[in-house]
Amino acid sequence: MAVGETEPASETSAEGSLSVEATHEAGHEAAREGTVVAVLFALSASHFLNDTIQSLLPSMYPILAESYALSLTQVGLITFAFQGTGSLLQPIVGLYTDRHPKPYSLAIGMGITLLGLCLLAVASSFPLIVLSAVVIGTGSAVFHPESSRVARMASGGRHGFAQSLFQVGGNAGSAIGPLLAAFIVVPRGQGSVAWFSLAAVCGIALLFGVGRWYHNHLSELRRRPKAARPIAHHGLSRGRVAVSIAILLLLIFSKYFYLTSLTSYYTFYLIDTFGVSVEWSQIYLFVFLGAVAAGTLGGGPVGDRLGFKTVIWGSILGVLPFTLLLPHVNLFWTVVLTVPIGLILASAFSAIMVYAQELLPARVGMVAGLFFGFAFGMGGIGSAVLGYLADHTSIQFVYFVCSFLPAIGLLTAFLPNFKSRHG
Repeated sequence: MAVGETEPASETSAEGSLSVEATHEAGHEAAREGTVVAVLFALSASHFLNDTIQSLLPSMYPILAESYALSLTQVGLITFAFQGTGSLLQPIVGLYTDRHPKPYSLAIGMGITLLGLCLLAVASSFPLIVLSAVVIGTGSAVFHPESSRVARMASGGRHGFAQSLFQVGGNAGSAIGPLLAAFIVVPRGQGSVAWFSLAAVCGIALLFGVGRWYHNHLSELRRRPKAARPIAHHGLSRGRVAVSIAILLLLIFSKYFYLTSLTSYYTFYLIDTFGVSVEWSQIYLFVFLGAVAAGTLGGGPVGDRLGFKTVIWGSILGVLPFTLLLPHVNLFWTVVLTVPIGLILASAFSAIMVYAQELLPARVGMVAGLFFGFAFGMGGIGSAVLGYLADHTSIQFVYFVCSFLPAIGLLTAFLPNFKSRHG
């Protein structure tokens, strides 16, 4: 049983949805049954497809900037529209589905992403590009909170492993997107993104199957109510929990503001500083994002064994030397340094997510929505701010300023020490 679990209840609305406590109890049921590996792999695969589609947007920035004469400020506003939408909607979606689980909302979210992708393929002006970004961001906002909850429910108590497996699919998709853009979208133009609608259709099919498992699992739980179980509390006051959540959000700020400098502007930095081609800049971006995907898989399982605060500490102290060096080296070492930066930074997100869910175990969906949403929001705001800063200084100055951001992670010292306890 995880720290801080609350006594389960049973029914809620007239619609037959389970309450927060009953949904939390479903996690105990899955823990007794063991990890549902097929569900976790389906979630990871659908996350891969979802984020592959979403990563096409920033991968197309050099194409869009050239085709529509966009400034870096406008490029930043596109990211702000995409990630800001997800930031605002995800906590709301997570809070609502905590009380009213919607198993098939996963497939609906992918369907909205499909709509945004088709709109992006035909967008012929800056406002239409922004609108497509908003629609894609909406699809992400619907998909992420509920899928994170299902991953925890199917974890069999291995929460860190489940979140890492779920996250690695998304990060692998984010990594492959720029490579696909380099070899498909760049040679064939903006309209070729419509081919990726096939990936969205596959994702909808996968998520429909996951939704059916989720629906059946909750229905079975309703038919077989469990006896009340004792409360296991982490011993922290509400104030301490609130401060800890605030610190975790600051860690997300430092990581995602820095990650945005690479995901949104790394290609511009390489082209402007080292004179590489658009195609090679996308390949170098793939190297970085591939490291991010690989790093994601390690943080959760290590946190399950050693404690999630340990992983958070390691990600901060480990990455700072590399970020400080990055703005001062040549092309070869720039590419080399992005590998440990991606590996180390990515290891922390699953650990931060599970740590936060252990602080608020009856609000799994809300926590997932809050942290995914805040990460999206920081990415969007960061992109807009950094684009404006680059337009008024230089892209090289942006990377110099951002190199100090991981130091904010030293606030980890103020997080309480506790480890998850699983039944």
